[in-house]
Amino acid sequence: MKGLKKIALVAAIAAAPLAANAELQAMNDTAMGDVTGQAGVTIELETKVSIGQFKYTDEGSFAVNDIVLGGAGVTADGAAAGYGDLLDQLKIDIDVLDDGDAKIHVSTLDGAPIDWGLEIGSMELLAGSTGSDSTTLISNLSGYGNLAQLDIQVDTATDHLNLVAAFDVTDMDFDVEFMGVGIRDLTISGAGGNFDYDGDGSVMAADADGEFGLAPTSQEAQVLAGFANVNLDIYKGAGLGASTATDVLRIDVNNVYMDVTIGAVEIGGTSIGSLAIDNLAVTDTKLAVYGH
Repeated sequence: MKGLKKIALVAAIAAAPLAANAELQAMNDTAMGDVTGQAGVTIELETKVSIGQFKYTDEGSFAVNDIVLGGAGVTADGAAAGYGDLLDQLKIDIDVLDDGDAKIHVSTLDGAPIDWGLEIGSMELLAGSTGSDSTTLISNLSGYGNLAQLDIQVDTATDHLNLVAAFDVTDMDFDVEFMGVGIRDLTISGAGGNFDYDGDGSVMAADADGEFGLAPTSQEAQVLAGFANVNLDIYKGAGLGASTATDVLRIDVNNVYMDVTIGAVEIGGTSIGSLAIDNLAVTDTKLAVYGH
C-alpha cells in the first residue's frame, strides 16, 4: 500500500508541469451544446407501484385504498391473458428545444403498446372529527389495457402544458357499492372506422400510417388504429364566463374521442343487460378549478 502511494505521488509531480503549461480556453455556447444536452435525455424504466392509501381531507375526507399500478398482470384477467405484473419496456425521451419548450415522449423499447394494469380496493367518503359515518363509493376495481401514445409539452410562450394520449381499456370491472350496481367487462377503444374524427365530412380508412409503431399522419389515424384519444391543455388562468376568479387551475379538454362498451350492468348481483356508446366525442370543454 505504501508503494502505491509513492507511485501516485510521483505521477502527480510528473503531471504538474503539463497542467501548468496547458492553455485553458473558455467554451462557447455552441461547444457546450456539443458536449451536454445535444440529443436530450432518455430514461428506460420498469416499475410496479403499490400505495396503501391516498387521502384528501377538507372537513371530511376522500380516501382511495389499496392501489396497485403495474403491468396488465397485476390484475387476474391480465395475468390470465399472459401479461406480466411490471410496467416495463418504457422509454422516456426528454428534450428542451431551442425556444425553451420542454417535450416528453413516452414510447416502448420493443415498439409494442405499453400494457398497464390497475387495482383499487375501495374509494370512500369519510366523516370528519364530528362524525363516524363513511360511504364506499367504488370497490373491487380491476382493469387493464394498453397505452399507445403519451406526449407532454410545456410551451414557454403560453405557459401551457399540453398532454396528448392514446390508450385503450381491454377489460375493467368494479362495484358502485352505494348504488348496489356492478359494472362488468367495461372496454374503451378508438372510435373505429365509421367516425369522422376531425369533422371535415370524410371518414378515414385505417392504413399503415395508423398502426402503432409508425408515425400517424393525423389524430384521426390514431383513433382508427383502435385507441381512444385525449388532448388536454393545463395552465394557470382566469375563471369562466362571469367568474371573477383569477390564477385558477385551468384544464381545457380539446378533444376526447372513444367508444365505450359495458358487457353487463348488474343490480343485486343479476345482470340487467349491456351498454354501448359509439363515437363519443367531447370537445371544447373547459374547467376552472380553485378553492373556496
